[in-house]
Amino acid sequence: MTLTCLIVEDEPMARKLLTQYVEKIPGIELLASLSSPLEALEFLKENEPDVLFLDVQMPEITGIGLLKILKKKPIVVLTTAYSEYAIEGYELDVTDYLLKPITFQRFLKCIEKIRQNKARTLPHPAPGQPGIAPAAAPEQDTLPEYLFVKDGTKSVRVNFADVLYIEGLKDYVRIHTSAKKITTLQSLKKLTAMLPSNEFVRVHHSYIIALKWVEEVYRDEVLINGTLVPVSDTYRPAFKEMIEDRLLK
Repeated sequence: MTLTCLIVEDEPMARKLLTQYVEKIPGIELLASLSSPLEALEFLKENEPDVLFLDVQMPEITGIGLLKILKKKPIVVLTTAYSEYAIEGYELDVTDYLLKPITFQRFLKCIEKIRQNKARTLPHPAPGQPGIAPAAAPEQDTLPEYLFVKDGTKSVRVNFADVLYIEGLKDYVRIHTSAKKITTLQSLKKLTAMLPSNEFVRVHHSYIIALKWVEEVYRDEVLINGTLVPVSDTYRPAFKEMIEDRLLK
C-alpha cells in the first residue's frame, strides 16, 4: 500500500527531519513539503494526499486553525513541541500526535498505525472470486498508550497502564491512578471512546474500571487497589461477560 503525504512545517530543521524520515520508509511518497499554511490551502485545492503532517504553531494560521477551515481532510498527524494541544487535536479527529523532538521510531510507529487504519477501509474481494486471494484480516488498531488531560492550567499525561478507575462527577471526571488523582472537565462517555475497549469497561453510570487492577468481584461491587467500586444493573451483564471469559472453571 503506497501512501502519499504532505508536510506543513514552518521550522526548516523540523521540515528537513520529517522529509528524511519519509524518504527512509518504503511505500510512502512525499508530494510536497511546505512552510506556510496558506501554501497548504492552495496545494490542497488541487491535490489529495493521504496523510497531512501538520505543525500546530505557525504564523498566519495555526495548524488547528487550518484544520477547522478544511472541508475535506486527509489523515492528519499533528506535530508540536507543546503537549497541551493533544486533547484539542483528538477532538478534531486527528489520527496521531507527534511530540517534538520526534524520533524515527515514533514516526515509524505512526506510519504503521495509519497503514492499519487504511487497510480496514479497503474493499474486500468476494469469496471465491477468481484471481484474487481472500484478504487477510487487518491487525487490531494500535491505540495510543496514553493521553493528555487538562488539570487546571496545565495538561497532564495519563498512562493507561496506571489508571485504576475513573469516576464521573457531573461535568468533571476524576482519574484515579496508582500514584495520584486527576480531576478534569470531561464526560465519561467521551473518555470511554478514547480508552482501549479490551482494557477498560464501564460498570456504573459514574464509573469506568481498568480490568487489570480488579482484585475481587462481588455481585454489586468490585475491589480495586483496596477501594470498592459499585457495579450497577445496567452495566452488569457486559461486565459479567468479560469476567466470565477469563474465569477459570
